[in-house]
Amino acid sequence: MPPPDTMFCAQQISIPPELPNLLKNFTKAAIRTQPKDLLLWSSTYFHALYRGERLPVKERFEMNVAPQKTDTMYCSQQISVPPELPIILQNFTKAAIQTQPKDLLLWSSTYFNGLCNGEHLPVEDRSDMNAATQKTDTGLTPGLLKTLHKQLSQKTTCSKEELQKKWEGLCLPSDQMETLLSLGRFSSDIDWMEFFALGCSALGGTLRSSLKFACEILTEDEEDGAAMIPFDTFVKIYTYLARLDGDVPQDHIDDFLSSLQPQVELQTGMIKPLDFIHQDHMD
Repeated sequence: MPPPDTMFCAQQISIPPELPNLLKNFTKAAIRTQPKDLLLWSSTYFHALYRGERLPVKERFEMNVAPQKTDTMYCSQQISVPPELPIILQNFTKAAIQTQPKDLLLWSSTYFNGLCNGEHLPVEDRSDMNAATQKTDTGLTPGLLKTLHKQLSQKTTCSKEELQKKWEGLCLPSDQMETLLSLGRFSSDIDWMEFFALGCSALGGTLRSSLKFACEILTEDEEDGAAMIPFDTFVKIYTYLARLDGDVPQDHIDDFLSSLQPQVELQTGMIKPLDFIHQDHMD
C-alpha cells in the first residue's frame, strides 16, 4: 500500500465516463428538492432514474429571496445545501471509482438502496489504490467476491433471488452466476460457503489457487499479512471443491488434511497459504 502522502496523477484514476454528469444532476436535484430524509430520497431518485420513471424532484427552485432581475448573481449564502450532501457525494464518488461498475445507473440504485437500509454496500473491496483505479474485467474479481461474502454470509444459506439481487447490484454477468449454480447443482436454498468456494474456483482455476484466494478473501489479517483463516473453514472449502472435482480420492483428501494438522495446532487452529501452497500432489 502506498504511503498516505502519495499523490496519484489523473492518468492513474479511471473515472466512469457517465459519473460527472450523474453527480451534477444529482446534486442539483438534491439542492432543489431539499428532502427531509436525504438517504431515502437518494434511493428513490436513483431507483426512478434507472427505471426511467418520473424523478422525485421539485419543478422549480424556490429561492428565499425577493424577486430579482434575471441577470442577478446568487452568492453561496443564498443556496441551501443539505448538510449531509457533501459527505454522501464524496463517499458515492469514491465507491464508483473504486468499483468501476459496468452499469452505473443500476449500481447507483443498488448502492443507495443498501445505504438507506443499512446493508453492506456493493463496493468492490480493494486495499490498494493502484488496483482500485484501473478498469476492471466485467466478471467476478476477488474484491467483488469479498463484497458478496459480506452481503450474504450472515446466514448459512441464501435463496437464488437473494443471490441474484446482490449479483446484479454489482453488475456481474448473469451467465457466470448461472454457470456456478449449475456446477454446484444447488436446490432452492444455496449453501453460501459452497457457492463462495465455487467463486474462488472461478478465480483460481486450480484447487491450490482457489484455496489461496479463499484465504486472502476471508482473512482478517492486515494487508500483506499471512492471510490466516480458521482451519475448519479451510476444511469445508477444500473438501467441497475436491469432492466436486471427482478426481481426488477420499483417502487423498484425508491424508492431505492430516499432513496440515501439526502446523495448524502450532497456529492455534489457523491455516495460511504458505502452509499448503508448495505441497506436492495437492491439485
